[in-house]
Amino acid sequence: MKNMSVFLMPIITMMFMSFSCSEGGNYTAPVKTENQRTESVLIVYLTRTKNTQAVAKMIQETAGGTLMELEVQNPYPSDYKAIVAQVQQENEAGFLPQLKTKIDRMDSYDRIFIGFPTWGMQLPPPVKSFLKSYDLKGKTIIPFNTNAGYGVGGGFETVKKLCPESKVLEGFSVEGGKERDGILFVMQGEREKRVKVLVEKWLQKLGFEK
Repeated sequence: MKNMSVFLMPIITMMFMSFSCSEGGNYTAPVKTENQRTESVLIVYLTRTKNTQAVAKMIQETAGGTLMELEVQNPYPSDYKAIVAQVQQENEAGFLPQLKTKIDRMDSYDRIFIGFPTWGMQLPPPVKSFLKSYDLKGKTIIPFNTNAGYGVGGGFETVKKLCPESKVLEGFSVEGGKERDGILFVMQGEREKRVKVLVEKWLQKLGFEK
């Protein structure tokens, strides 16, 4: 019997090994993968005639990220003259409208695009509210703007002043609609194509690639 055990042991061992290999032959150990994207992008925009929104979407096509429209609790009047008068009063009084838009987990975003139209040659009050509502210390802020042909005014400079502990990159500004003249959404057709080229060049200059 002792000799028989010695004889059978190698056979049993080989059978065991064969069984183990056949059972585990299709098994692949899980491979741990890590997210190589260390920076998250947020694109916040204020829009009235949808031109700033159109630029925000162009930015998203290249930079990726999350789109978020900036809305206030009490909407501005639809009448052009009425909103001009209200915004002027808010700017003179330093009034900051309450925002309806809430950003969850702001700490998860490293690069934040801030888009806005030019209102009274200044940064619109809702955008000021946004910049003062969150801790943006250490984040990269990238402003962009649409206007009625008179430029960004003091908008970009105000963004810098309200984000003293953030890195504010070169902004982008382009002519949009002219609500005063009844010209509203213009980012379509050939105009949209031209603006998209400008946006892509600006983003490439800042280091963003598709």
